[in-house]
Amino acid sequence: MPDPSPLHRTLTIVARDPSVERDGRVLLARVEVPRERLAPGPRGHRVQVVDVDSATGLVYKPRPEPDGPDPFAAWLDDLTLDRAKLLADPTFHQQNVYAVAMRTLALFERALGRRVPWGFPGHQLTVAPHAFVDANAFYSREHQALMFGYFKRAPAGKPPTGKPSEKGAPPEHVFLCLSHDVVAHETTHALVDGLRPWYLDPSSPDQAAFHEAFADLVALLSFFSLPEVTGALLDPIGRGERIRLEDVTREALARSVLLAVGKELAEATSGRDQVLRRSVEIEPAADLLTRAEFQEPHRRGEVLVAAVLDAFLRTWVRRLGEIADQASRTVSRERAVEDGAAAAERLLRGAIRALDYAPPVDLTFGDFLSALLTSDGVMHPADEPFRALLLERFGAYGIPPAAAGGTWEKPDAAALVLDGVHFEALQRDPQEVFRFVWENRGPKQLDLEESAETRVTWVQPCQRLSTDGFVLRETVAEYVQRLTLRADELPKEVRPPELPADLEVRLSGGGTLIFDEFGRLRFHVHNRIFSAKQKARLGYLWEEAGVGDREALRAGLSFSDLHRRRLAGTTRLTLAETPRRSHAAQR
Repeated sequence: MPDPSPLHRTLTIVARDPSVERDGRVLLARVEVPRERLAPGPRGHRVQVVDVDSATGLVYKPRPEPDGPDPFAAWLDDLTLDRAKLLADPTFHQQNVYAVAMRTLALFERALGRRVPWGFPGHQLTVAPHAFVDANAFYSREHQALMFGYFKRAPAGKPPTGKPSEKGAPPEHVFLCLSHDVVAHETTHALVDGLRPWYLDPSSPDQAAFHEAFADLVALLSFFSLPEVTGALLDPIGRGERIRLEDVTREALARSVLLAVGKELAEATSGRDQVLRRSVEIEPAADLLTRAEFQEPHRRGEVLVAAVLDAFLRTWVRRLGEIADQASRTVSRERAVEDGAAAAERLLRGAIRALDYAPPVDLTFGDFLSALLTSDGVMHPADEPFRALLLERFGAYGIPPAAAGGTWEKPDAAALVLDGVHFEALQRDPQEVFRFVWENRGPKQLDLEESAETRVTWVQPCQRLSTDGFVLRETVAEYVQRLTLRADELPKEVRPPELPADLEVRLSGGGTLIFDEFGRLRFHVHNRIFSAKQKARLGYLWEEAGVGDREALRAGLSFSDLHRRRLAGTTRLTLAETPRRSHAAQR
């Protein structure tokens, strides 16, 4: 199949993971990724695959001519070819991780209308498809890399062991680099870290859970843009152009593999037919987030995933009901796939754009909901019923919006000082944005803490296409504030009563500034240094580990540990497992 345009190339990937089959064959798909000049690896300007196995010392040779035609394209159309041979080919593993990672990056950049940086100083994210022998995969900011493990499939619940031979892995080995879910999930961690690096700091149960939830949402919703695969999985038994309506009810879709994460990983490590996560099956309840079961980050994140997927399914099923033939109780397969893709794209792009409308520090699920509602209102101003559905479904899972009316309030333009601020520079220069911030630091303007260190960390102009076909131009900027005090110097409304008087605490605050195309401040989304949320954060850090700073806990919250705990079935990550330090030792 020829590439569709000079701006993209088409590459073959595993559509979901090797355990998801149709007619006894692993499902493959063709995906578009941005075209670039590739070096062997493949290595491009944003993603470079380096295939070194640290467990065996093997270095897998890359394909020597990565800029040539897709060498694996024939496997998608020729059903006589042995797909087991394809799945055992290290060069296909390399292409799979590159293609899924670049496709995920492209999703973010299209939604945000700008380039997205990584969360480290370099330009290229290293991807290691055979990094170690373990049923794990993770993003590491320190190593500027995505690491994917491989392991031997466990029979009947036995733990995974063993290494592949140098001549190639036998079929019983599982390679996480071949799972679309896993690769998209880990790439999303890297992208969110580039957009919001402070979200890796310990802050609250919600912030740790958000990273995991958002990565699952991107992995699940991005899958629906593969129409041929979605159509094949919607009705695994039927072969016709129409699907029975009973197979596309909310309940049927929730049980399907379409909305499950980590099927092969769960089956291979347990020896049973199951999936790692099926968040959409969580029963809604207003008290979910207060239950002990939902304090572990992955499990807590599932509540947020469930709320979004519930809204997605209700939107999709409603559309299917409108187009169904009531006499035959069937619906067009092609139309069902199109409507599912449209609903998924609306939510996925909205969720990604919501990152620009969220506070840069101390994120809660309620903050994300208000950011999602606000960003959707900017892009789709006439679709109030959709936002009402989001508000209702999040509320059903115990997630109220952070903003009183659901969306962020617009600032008082009359109170803002613009003297001396230059519009053109405001669109790209952190110094100019800081001038704006400093001139408007007062309580009736941006309401900043003047004694704190304030720093504008980035400024990004964006171009987005709204529903009316017009290009929406915005500038998004971020600032953070830092302040270190003893506990007895804190205002009473901020200091948790259990903090010792001589405990040194490091306070953080910050905000997101969104300017319109004329340089006017459209939204200011911020968390103040002296606030009730700061009090909750300090209480959380003290209760969990007896410290007043985030840095002491960061090592215990690595993605490697979080993912390993989840796979092992740990129901709660207690920060207290980090060595508890005396507060006096901090000075």
